[in-house]
Parts: sequence; C-alpha cells; structure tokens
Amino acid sequence: MYYQPYVIPQHALANWSYHRNSDMVIGLIEQSIQGERNDELFYDFLIKLAPTQQQKEVITGIRDDERKHRAMFRTLYTQLTGKAPAPSDKASEQLPASYLEGIEKALLGELKAFEKYRTIYLHINPQYRDWIFEIMTDEIKHAGYYNWLYAKNK
Repeated sequence: MYYQPYVIPQHALANWSYHRNSDMVIGLIEQSIQGERNDELFYDFLIKLAPTQQQKEVITGIRDDERKHRAMFRTLYTQLTGKAPAPSDKASEQLPASYLEGIEKALLGELKAFEKYRTIYLHINPQYRDWIFEIMTDEIKHAGYYNWLYAKNK
C-alpha cells in the first residue's frame, strides 16, 4: 500500500510554536526516521531466515509498514521544521545469530518503539496525532505478529 502524504496547510503550522517540548519531539522524530530504516534492514535479514513462506509474508508486511512509517516521519519532520531531514550515516544494528533471537529482538524493539511514539503523541501538536496514532497501532500489531512467530518457532 502506498502512503499518500497529507500536506498540512501553512496557517496550521503557525500554531506549532505554542506546544511544549517541540525540540524534544523533533529530536524523537529524527531518531524514529533512522530507527524505522534500521528496522527495515533488520527485517530484510529476518525474511531470508524465515522457515516458511507464511512467516516470510508476515515479516514482509511488517517491513513494508516500517517503510511507510519512515516516509511519514520524514514528511512530518519536513512540515514541522521547513527542511528535509539530514541523511544519516549511522551504522545499522548488529544482526542476530539465529532466527529466534531475531524474532525476540524484533518483538522487544516494536514495544520500545511504541513507547517512544507514545511520547511523541503526547507532546506533538494535536493536528498531527492521527499520523502518530496510525504508526503506534501498527507497532502494537507488529508486536503481536512477532509474539506469534516467537511462539511458533520456540
């Protein structure tokens, strides 16, 4: 599914300055852009390790959501700051030694991301909350899938 970015009207951007912790929110969004990219690469690796076509398809769906989230965070960053996010040359995370270890790491990562996104949700201008809510609910869905995959392969 292709994500069609919503363009926020300029008059709405004028209200951004009244929200507390806007620097913190922008910093978390920057971290999230890189985090979603790291997840995408990590899940590409897990797809190769998945023992069945069904498991490959589940992880592929999650990976595709991570791509969508990254595009959403990039759009949010640009709309909130008026500039494109800087490219990052941070190294990707270490790859797991086994499929099961990767599933466990992915499950915990999805839950940790949810907590970060909840902080963004609570501090961002309310007009952007639907975007963050969509990402948060995807992360909880992903955690459920990874929990299922972990139980299936334990």
